[in-house]
Amino acid sequence: MKLTVVGGGSTYTPELIDGFARLRDTLPVEELVLVDPAAERLELVGGLARRIFARQGHDGRIVTTSDLDAGVDGADAVLLQLRVGGQAARQQDETWPLECGCVGQETTGAGGLAKALRTVPVVLDIAERVRRTNPNAWIIDFTNPVGIVTRALLQAGHKAVGLCNVAIGFQRKFAGLLGLTPSDVHLDHVGLNHLTWETGVRLGGPEGEDVLPKLLGEHGEAIAGDLHLPRTLLDRLGVVPSYYLRYFYAHDEVVRELGTKPSRAAEVAAMEEQLLRMYGDPALDEKPELLAKRGGAYYSEAAVDLAAGLLGGGGSPYQVVNTLNRGTLPFLPDDAVIEVQAAVGPKGPTPLAVPAVDPLFAGLMANVTAYEDLALTAALRGGRDLVFKALLAHPLVGQYAYAEGLTDRLIAHNREHLAWA
Repeated sequence: MKLTVVGGGSTYTPELIDGFARLRDTLPVEELVLVDPAAERLELVGGLARRIFARQGHDGRIVTTSDLDAGVDGADAVLLQLRVGGQAARQQDETWPLECGCVGQETTGAGGLAKALRTVPVVLDIAERVRRTNPNAWIIDFTNPVGIVTRALLQAGHKAVGLCNVAIGFQRKFAGLLGLTPSDVHLDHVGLNHLTWETGVRLGGPEGEDVLPKLLGEHGEAIAGDLHLPRTLLDRLGVVPSYYLRYFYAHDEVVRELGTKPSRAAEVAAMEEQLLRMYGDPALDEKPELLAKRGGAYYSEAAVDLAAGLLGGGGSPYQVVNTLNRGTLPFLPDDAVIEVQAAVGPKGPTPLAVPAVDPLFAGLMANVTAYEDLALTAALRGGRDLVFKALLAHPLVGQYAYAEGLTDRLIAHNREHLAWA
């Protein structure tokens, strides 16, 4: 089995390598190719990757290359984890929206739109090259904004599934609180990427007992603390929202906070410098503890499960993925990309049935789906008017004066990445 990671020079990659090494019985990778144009980073990450494999007794071959076509040739699956513009672009995404009184964040709001505009054309070009080289390869997208990028891939006819680590993080957290193993916990997870709610926590599988009320009753304070939301809100909603919902439920509070502290991008950039120095140590042969603070927790386990399911090797029977709606949520278009539990096999994911969704959540999903549709159109066609419309449609913007100011700033900060600007 050959897997290729595009963006393999990312500081995330050792997390992925560790999962491939530990879970080799689930996903027996014979050749792993790390593709990245940043040769110096790739050399550091590749060296650590080989040492991790050696330490854990994995006899798979790890190849590093900047040649995308060679890297994806013959791959059974291609994982995308790239960041167009790097941390410098993220720093901008998190900064200029604050000038208009809006959330500055890399995956939602105006910053998320900027990232989508930079990313969609690049990902589609990569996917076309994968299809020319190996049309049967699955594309697993971990590149944000996952919902919009996955929709672009599926709309273009690619064999693609989107992956996020939010659900597996909740699963691990809840399992720990309940004193269970993660495989004993099944989430009723519903929404769009970075706009999801845990509406049930079931024991053993989708038909198991729902212990969410008990979980909230006994551990609501701890869960609310992790989300930086009031315990009373969780009790009133009766669900656990993704931490990304704080940008919607406490928008003004978040904007005030973001204006008084260094950006997350600055923190991550400093962390990446330290990680890369550590990766260069020839004695290091395991992922460092610092990597857990970088983000992407449990990404490797989710990726192994998904790849194993798509390639017919097993994995968990049900997995949270980003895939086409196709009637699963009747209030959204069939071609919307939703994030739900699905049965995953070689033919792709099949979403499980979802109980009726509370209008409080369904309404916000419908609004953001409309924004994502406009965002994808702007990414594919370009133009100031389409960018303005997408921003006006976003519930974190929604006022024409804000949308005008944000449009000007988005274009000014992203000209080098926008062919039409």
